[in-house]
Amino acid sequence: MTSVLRGDTARYIASRVATTLLVIVGAMLLLFALTVLVPGDPASALLGPQATPEYARRFIAEMGLDQPIHVRFFRFFAHLSVGDFGTDVLTGRKVSGIILDVLPYTVILTFGSIGLAVVLGIPLGCLAATRPGTVLDTVLAVGSVAVIAVPGFVVAILLLLVFSIWLDWLPVLGAGRAGDLGDQAVRLILPIVALSIGWVGFIARLVRSSMLDVMGEAYIRTARAYGLPSGMVVFKYALKNACIPTLAVLGLGVGRLLGGAVLVEIVFARPGLGRLVLDAISTRNFPVLQGAVLVVVVLFVMTNLVVDLCYSAIDPRIRRGG
Repeated sequence: MTSVLRGDTARYIASRVATTLLVIVGAMLLLFALTVLVPGDPASALLGPQATPEYARRFIAEMGLDQPIHVRFFRFFAHLSVGDFGTDVLTGRKVSGIILDVLPYTVILTFGSIGLAVVLGIPLGCLAATRPGTVLDTVLAVGSVAVIAVPGFVVAILLLLVFSIWLDWLPVLGAGRAGDLGDQAVRLILPIVALSIGWVGFIARLVRSSMLDVMGEAYIRTARAYGLPSGMVVFKYALKNACIPTLAVLGLGVGRLLGGAVLVEIVFARPGLGRLVLDAISTRNFPVLQGAVLVVVVLFVMTNLVVDLCYSAIDPRIRRGG
């Protein structure tokens, strides 16, 4: 029996890793198509209308855009296979170095937001599920729907107005002084709250619904019949199974938060992948755009892979195909 379970686990892990690699390769294909299908002249966008035709042609040659598509295709994949995202055509820096400079800001913001959403959403969902139909349950339900409906960038602007401008409690813009962890942590408060507040409501609603379903199961009634304390029944037995659907959506949540981080970084003038992608799009800086988007895709699919493996560890039916 143990060998069968190990075989199921190994096959499930192998299938999920293979799927992850296929997604990454598909993203690379789409990124290459981006350089071919996007309209407009990158030389004009980067150099401006005053650039001479000779300089524009030399610039296009340096970018490799004058090569046949099949040559550009194989060169693109060859470079990415060794982690070479190319060179920024504006600054001459390696794209990988530019991305590494801003990647920690986006990663901390994204995973800090999902962590805050989990820490607040799960207890609120449990609280509502243990008191169904009460005034508290109604208030939490209305509040959850309200925060889900409000876009993150609207929340960011409101937080900025209230806590930074009117009350002057928190810094307004920027990521903080380099090397000053205290200043950086303070400047993370409003962006993390703005990005996570919608997911707090979503997780609370999901946990409440799952908890109500689990609380009606036979094993919960049996635990209550044996006289186990209510807290033990709720948190030790019911919550574990109720959190399985929540765990399943956390991977998608990371993707949504990575997308929402773009607007939040713009509102709070923070460096990050979102700002980098936006600037690269506006200037048609293809090497930076391709590298930044690919890093976002890899973060997303790897997070989903980890979530899937954790999900299968909690619920063995997943890896057995049940």
